[in-house]
Amino acid sequence: MRLPYTTTRGDSLSVRRAFRLASVLALTVSVMALPTLAAQESYEPPRTPSGKPDFQGLWTNASITTLQRSSRYDELVIDPDELAAVTAAHPQNVRQATDDNLEAGELLDGSDLGMGRGYNAFWIDPGSSFGLVKGEYRTSWITEPADGRIPYSEQGQQLRREYRAKFSSNDGPEGRSLGERCLIGFGGTGGPPMLNVLYNNHYRFVQTDDYLMIQVEMNQDARIIPIDGERRPPELQQWLGDAIGWWEGDTLVVETRHLHPQQAGEGQVNLSDEGRVIERFTRYSDDQILYEFEVEDPVYYTQVWRGEMSFNASDSRMYEYACHEGNYGLPGILAGERRAEADAAGQ
Repeated sequence: MRLPYTTTRGDSLSVRRAFRLASVLALTVSVMALPTLAAQESYEPPRTPSGKPDFQGLWTNASITTLQRSSRYDELVIDPDELAAVTAAHPQNVRQATDDNLEAGELLDGSDLGMGRGYNAFWIDPGSSFGLVKGEYRTSWITEPADGRIPYSEQGQQLRREYRAKFSSNDGPEGRSLGERCLIGFGGTGGPPMLNVLYNNHYRFVQTDDYLMIQVEMNQDARIIPIDGERRPPELQQWLGDAIGWWEGDTLVVETRHLHPQQAGEGQVNLSDEGRVIERFTRYSDDQILYEFEVEDPVYYTQVWRGEMSFNASDSRMYEYACHEGNYGLPGILAGERRAEADAAGQ
């Protein structure tokens, strides 16, 4: 049995809302009946014609589990006896079930803006369950340090503040985030590491003997990872970094260095020129890829930190992410700022 996920674009408002309410209500009474995936050392993955594990297909990391552990939780693993109650009480599921307490046809009054969001629950699709990793429901993807938090150094925190000051202005489009500018996806969806966000959490894996290509639903980013290939010159400064892969048994290992300078200071994971991210992809079952990552950077962090996630097989579809078409957010922000400046100047 697979946990229900909210549907994506293309369904009517009434169908989507009804499905969401049914999903969350059913989750509170049936989540404990879900089978646990025990470690399967004897599992034999599907293989390509050359004998390598086959990762191809459509996968999702949609989940209410987040990279860092919220202060709501004390432990990495949720007690099975508490899972149903903890899941139902999660703010995202409460929000999804009530649709922010809105009635059909009513407009937002702006009171939700202070909560850091600008639209109601109808438009998001975050998933409704905690992440199931190696048979355990997790409160964070980070497994080390034990507190589930990113171990920033003082220098790293200062660099993050400087970056936010530079790229959080309304002076022009270059001052806005990469996601708002439609350059790469929001929230680190393209990686590395590849993280879940409020919607567009599908990934299509296409594999040959020489490359792994991962198409990301958010912003249609594409990671093209050469296997046993050579690094590109760091001067290229690629979005999503310079990645190379190699096989260690049945695990594909990917090392990424040299993120684009603008990406390196933004998002959930920062990386200097001295840093690297190691990712490991292992077929765990017919329905899951075990995704492990570690981040090493003496500039941003006080130690190497690690995490685990599952990519789950999906029978849904990947939708086009038409970022600019009909999206007036960025010109609206900048036009509003110019108006405010004019008003302040008495013009």
